[in-house]
Amino acid sequence: MKGENKKQRFIRVVEKRVQNVLDSIRRLSQCSNRRMYEWEDGQLKKIWDAIDTEIEKGKRSFKTDQEDKFKL
Repeated sequence: MKGENKKQRFIRVVEKRVQNVLDSIRRLSQCSNRRMYEWEDGQLKKIWDAIDTEIEKGKRSFKTDQEDKFKL
C-alpha cells in the first residue's frame, strides 16, 4: 500500500498468508474423517514429512538471507 513502511507491509502481507496456511491445515484435517476417506500410514507419513520439510525451510529462511543452493 502506498505510504506504508516495511514493517507495516510485512504485517499486512504476513497476516493474510499465515491465515491462508492455517485455513489450509484446517481443510487438510477434514480429510481425517474415516467415514469419508481411507488412507494408509505410509501416505500420512509422506504428507506430514512434506509439510514438516517446508516448515523447516521457512524457519531457516528467516535466519539467513541466502536461499538454499544446490550442491553436489
